[in-house]
Amino acid sequence: MALRGVLRAGEVCIRVMDMALARRHYGDRMGLHEVMQDEAGQVYYKAWDEHDHHSIVLREADAPGMDYFAFKVFDDATLDALELRLIAHGIAVEHIAAGVYPHSGRRLQLLLPTGHTMQLYAHKDQVGNSLGLTNPGVVPDEGVIRGFRINRLDHLLLGGNQLDACVRLFTEVFEFDLSEKLVDHASGMSLAVFLSCSTKPHDIAFVFQPDNKRFHHVSFLLESAQIVIRAADLIGKYRISVDVGPNRHGITRGATIYYFDPSGNRNEVVAEGYVHYPDTPTLVWDTREIGHAVFAQDNVVRDSFLNVLT
Repeated sequence: MALRGVLRAGEVCIRVMDMALARRHYGDRMGLHEVMQDEAGQVYYKAWDEHDHHSIVLREADAPGMDYFAFKVFDDATLDALELRLIAHGIAVEHIAAGVYPHSGRRLQLLLPTGHTMQLYAHKDQVGNSLGLTNPGVVPDEGVIRGFRINRLDHLLLGGNQLDACVRLFTEVFEFDLSEKLVDHASGMSLAVFLSCSTKPHDIAFVFQPDNKRFHHVSFLLESAQIVIRAADLIGKYRISVDVGPNRHGITRGATIYYFDPSGNRNEVVAEGYVHYPDTPTLVWDTREIGHAVFAQDNVVRDSFLNVLT
């Protein structure tokens, strides 16, 4: 296929305040597969249908939030080309040697205009999804798909006050598309922007916050809206704190549930949404329809959804 360059969100490192509770949440409840614990005590997870070694890293800390996120790129040549483009854009780039991050090749690290730490890498060891590569079939062994039945890491939403600068960086340097945005009706100010490097409605998004370096949520893909409802049953069964129950976004059209891990980090499970192509026009929403834009089934924007970030 023609998809090259930046491929997808490949890794998010989340700070948790109690590793035992976090393991129960992300592993036992959500159903991610724990693949290793390093010497520093960080715990690594993958979803069942991800081939790469891991996509989620948990680090025990005094406060919740996100340490960094990383996007996987097509190959080393892409990594080299992106470094030159970042420098030309005025972004400082730090080199991280292969092996510093487990099962990973060399990385580039940079700070976004919103203060978030982003990494780029071309290689991560692949361990498979249990189906194999020859005559793989469609259903893994019993017990491989469990919990919320998460297929993979999908996207993340970050908060800060430099949204337009982030749009320029991601569109001009990384060649993402600005798929959708929410603007203030009176001023035209960007309140939320959604960027895609694939055929998904978004691979990363930013929401306006007065302070930079805020973490809104990490999102996990489920197979269908029906599986989203099944996840809601388990969220209720395990008394997991819910921000927004089953609903559908106007922006991206995704079927969604938002809930919190034991440390207060927001998670999302999502399914469906539309197919994005490079020639799809940018869809623009404004604050006259903010309720429908954010939660299209009840048209209500929860105060917590706008203001609770870690």
